[in-house]
Amino acid sequence: MKAVFICICALLFAAYAGLRVNLTPSLPRGVYRIVPGTPARGDIVSFCLRGEFAALARERGYLGSGSCANGLRPMLKYLAGLPGDHIPNLIIRTVDTQGRPLSSRLEHGTVPAGMALVLSDHVGSFDSRYFGCVPLDGL
Repeated sequence: MKAVFICICALLFAAYAGLRVNLTPSLPRGVYRIVPGTPARGDIVSFCLRGEFAALARERGYLGSGSCANGLRPMLKYLAGLPGDHIPNLIIRTVDTQGRPLSSRLEHGTVPAGMALVLSDHVGSFDSRYFGCVPLDGL
């Protein structure tokens, strides 16, 4: 029990110290340091999921507790598209890894102004394929 408490404290400290810990298969596992500046296509970005998909992520256990305003852990994904970029054809799964229905909010065409396309190479990743583009100013 003591080791679990220490681990939780270390993860919370990391989140508030500008570090992100990734233990999921969406990106290589490890500790990522948040750096200031404007993210570029291909960068790994951190953001807080908002709205109905944040509630879905909490309900299904896609995201644990963390430092976002909604109490969830920030996500880490690759910045795959910026405003005006073409949204490629992507494989969209209709169920998650537990067999629960999963729908897509991603619209075909181009990334809208003020938004960003965030993806992972992992086939089971919960990313823009499902929750759509995210606000660029939240990266």
